Amino acid sequence: MKLLRVIPAILGMVSVAGGLQAAESANSGRTVVIFDHPEKFTDVRDRDEPSDAGQAGILAEIKRYIVYDASSRLPAGDTLTITFTDIKLAGDFEPWHGPLQSDIRYIRDIYPPAYKFSYVVTDAAGNTVKKGAVDFRDLDFNLRLTIDNGDPLHYEKAYLDEWIRSVTHDLK
Repeated sequence: MKLLRVIPAILGMVSVAGGLQAAESANSGRTVVIFDHPEKFTDVRDRDEPSDAGQAGILAEIKRYIVYDASSRLPAGDTLTITFTDIKLAGDFEPWHGPLQSDIRYIRDIYPPAYKFSYVVTDAAGNTVKKGAVDFRDLDFNLRLTIDNGDPLHYEKAYLDEWIRSVTHDLK
């Protein structure tokens, strides 16, 4: 079992986010990330009693990562638009451990991350190059090799990176 202390990690992401902001602003037109009704997402919580700021921070970090990763892989002139309709982060909160542990996300195999989104890749002329929909539950998330195990979203980022590589692979 792995534990993630979400709140300190989100604060750490804010400092890392500054480095990605320059890349994000330069590439934001090439990758568009939309969260369709995030208040209805299965689990984008920062603790058992979630906060709006925590959810916004998590979604902002997911967006920053997708913009950074996808924009560097897309051919010049192409644009990726991805619309999330549901996200379930890896792990879950177990309130029976007591109120002092309400900010701990327990990472267990029974709590896999899941994603529902649609995507469209268009070329410089606005023609659709690729499109599709994804409804994926990452049952093998604990077996993935990830770059930064200290990142509270490393399971989500590992899958998104793999998916972005697969979508952009034959575009160049």
